[in-house]
Amino acid sequence: MERFSFNQATAKHWPLAEVVAGCAAAGVPGIGLWREPVAEYGLDRAARLVRDAGLTVTSLCRGGFFTAPGWYDENRRAIEEAAALGTGELVLVSGGLPPGSRDLDGARRMVADAVGALAPEAAAAGVRLAIEPLHPMFCADRCVVATLGQALDIAEQFDPAVVGVVVDTYHVWWDDSVHDQIARAGARIAAFQVADWVTPLPEGVLLGRALPGEGCVELRRLREAVDAAGYTGPVEVEVFQADLWSRPGEQVLAAAIAGYRDHVR
Repeated sequence: MERFSFNQATAKHWPLAEVVAGCAAAGVPGIGLWREPVAEYGLDRAARLVRDAGLTVTSLCRGGFFTAPGWYDENRRAIEEAAALGTGELVLVSGGLPPGSRDLDGARRMVADAVGALAPEAAAAGVRLAIEPLHPMFCADRCVVATLGQALDIAEQFDPAVVGVVVDTYHVWWDDSVHDQIARAGARIAAFQVADWVTPLPEGVLLGRALPGEGCVELRRLREAVDAAGYTGPVEVEVFQADLWSRPGEQVLAAAIAGYRDHVR
């Protein structure tokens, strides 16, 4: 259990104070947090809550969305929030194509430029910008960075202590180059997130994830690959699924732990 982390999005409707208490009671050492529930609870109050429970915040989701108005100030706030929560990793989801644009190459250059603009702020705060590639089906509206290789093409322009990448099994498992790209990433792996892929996908494909062991992904093989690349950090279980969200938080946490033990560890 020393590497297990429970991303709070896996039990979306479990209030922050309860998910923190549940993790502490279950002996879970780490928790991945999201900005919206943290803001609702209060940033300073949330930081004290997690600290007093003895948990480590393994990541904060999310920054990015670089085509949205006010993206720079919003990401500066996200960096400050990550530092206040004591996490070194701010997950970036880049955003899709600008409105009315079909220029995918230009959109990816915009991401690199935005990361470059934020890197000094992140370095000063002791926070690493963790670029997360999303499955290509999200390219138009959510994330133009669609492969781990594309994420690394951006990250490699910067100090690995300041800009890294996220390996999320749900988004990268399909890529026939993913194991080579994981080896390439090495010290740039900032976070490793785990979810399984199930078919048929639901109407909202973003919610097509499942707990470890419920789908078709070789999760342990991917975990072994990030380990071989030198990653020794947390393994976050992060699942978006409507049926899962309808269950009591304690049950979701217990199922996530069991899936991790049986199919990832």
